[in-house]
Amino acid sequence: MSGLLKKLPAKLTNKLPAKVSDSTKYSVEKPSSTLKPISNQFTKLLSVTKYLPAGARSSILSKAFGKVVPYVGTTGIYYETVEPNQVVVSLNNNKAVQNHIGSIHAVAITLLAETATGFILGLNLPSDRILLIKSYSVNFHRPIKKGQIAAVASLSDEQRLDILNTPKGEMIIPCVIKDRESDSDRDPIVVEMTWAWIPKAELEARRQGKASEKFSEDDSKTEAIIEESDASSTQNNSADK
Repeated sequence: MSGLLKKLPAKLTNKLPAKVSDSTKYSVEKPSSTLKPISNQFTKLLSVTKYLPAGARSSILSKAFGKVVPYVGTTGIYYETVEPNQVVVSLNNNKAVQNHIGSIHAVAITLLAETATGFILGLNLPSDRILLIKSYSVNFHRPIKKGQIAAVASLSDEQRLDILNTPKGEMIIPCVIKDRESDSDRDPIVVEMTWAWIPKAELEARRQGKASEKFSEDDSKTEAIIEESDASSTQNNSADK
């Protein structure tokens, strides 16, 4: 928690970042909820900033979370709503994230969806567990306009309880992509992000080669994800040296 708090900007501002358009005021219906947030590093950060004006709060969270996940921070993703039952993140169409026809690149859109779904799971995951992306599919049903897009991830109380009460599991986190410059009634993109989570102790044991040999068949895919993640990390570290 102390690490996250250190990432808060020294000066607070009530203004939205210049790169974020007025369309961030776009209203999205939130699912009703009667559950209290669980206590983890993310919800503690939210509680610290909850009394700030909306614009200042979003700016601070965007900067803090952008440093927690550096690659995400480089894209300019803006955290409009960060709550246990809904996360809304947006991305402006600037040159750094454009494709060859001037709209936001497909990979940037996928990252936006991954960010929204990953953070809403993280907000509902006890601190003794770790989350891992397992699979995803992205279907483009029409061209994206050249303006701002947003990803909206929502969880019902039933889903949140399922996450809390399942020490090791997986879930498809719903995500909707909003093409804010389009007046079409047809959704441009349909995204399915499947996330898995396991106890941190089990992940550490596997990495140290101390895990039990009695893995179930359902664990094999998660194990493969961990191995791929470790291999990627090793390659990146080698390249940095």
